[in-house]
Amino acid sequence: MNNATVTAVACANIAFIKYWGNRDPDLRIPANGSISMNLDGLYTQTQVSFDPALTSDHLVINDRPATDPAQQRVRKLLNRVRQMSRKHEFAWIISQNNFPTGAGIASSASAFAALSLAATTAAGLDLSQRGLSRLARTGSGSACRSVPGGFVEWRAGDSDETSYAYSLASPEHWDLMDCIAIVSPAHKPVGSTEGHNLAGSSPLQAARVNDARRRLEWCRRAILERDFESFAEVVELDSNLMHAVMMTSTPPLIYWEPVTLAVIHSVQAWRRNGLAVCYTIDAGPNVHVLCPGATAHQVIAQLNQIQGVKNVLSASPGPPAHLIESNS
Repeated sequence: MNNATVTAVACANIAFIKYWGNRDPDLRIPANGSISMNLDGLYTQTQVSFDPALTSDHLVINDRPATDPAQQRVRKLLNRVRQMSRKHEFAWIISQNNFPTGAGIASSASAFAALSLAATTAAGLDLSQRGLSRLARTGSGSACRSVPGGFVEWRAGDSDETSYAYSLASPEHWDLMDCIAIVSPAHKPVGSTEGHNLAGSSPLQAARVNDARRRLEWCRRAILERDFESFAEVVELDSNLMHAVMMTSTPPLIYWEPVTLAVIHSVQAWRRNGLAVCYTIDAGPNVHVLCPGATAHQVIAQLNQIQGVKNVLSASPGPPAHLIESNS
């Protein structure tokens, strides 16, 4: 396929067992495996077109020229695509998120998953899902989990070939809802890439990584058996462990706001009162509140009553990264 314009869509994802810290920062080989769920309706749409008339890659994100760091990350991934396809043209990349960017809702995950699919297709490559997952991982580690659909596990591996994500269960497997309490839509001051590099400075990181296999097995079983009580316990434990590492790194990363804590306390109280609900928090102040689909309306209503919660987004398990347009 020559000079095609290709558009791909990929969902954000929420990690139940977290990725924090790399064994290999350049290839983003993680310190431990992770498990996540794609978020249907929260997505990045990315259009890629290679153009022989260009003298450099041009990246537009949410209708604005991208910053230099974003341009460099995208260029690095495109260079991998050019190397694989032996295509040497530069590209236009137009990317749009339909949710807050850089606020702890995995915007880089959906962005690099969509970019990987659009760019490889535009370059005439037809990668397997595993191959796409590996490529997306080099742009943003968690992007490898936005390539497969539904409930996803990222095998940490120890090399480029062995570190990839695959689908544990389809989106239809479990009617789970993620109700995201938006505490702040602002771009976080310290991005995840920088944070991963600080993980090893925490005295707690080694303990978190050493116990990861146990938590992965626990979470995997809870998902496959649709056991919400067990799922809630391991998801909150894992989230707290990651934030403990962040707070004890040098320098410390404290993403939580007072409203973040208010949501945590509310969720714990609701569960004590018999509501099936739990929380998890990525690198940011916003709180992902998980519950069965049947009680989502109640959870969203209660979240909206917490002072300081600006908005509540909701998402059920989402599909894999996919093409929506391909024009020669």
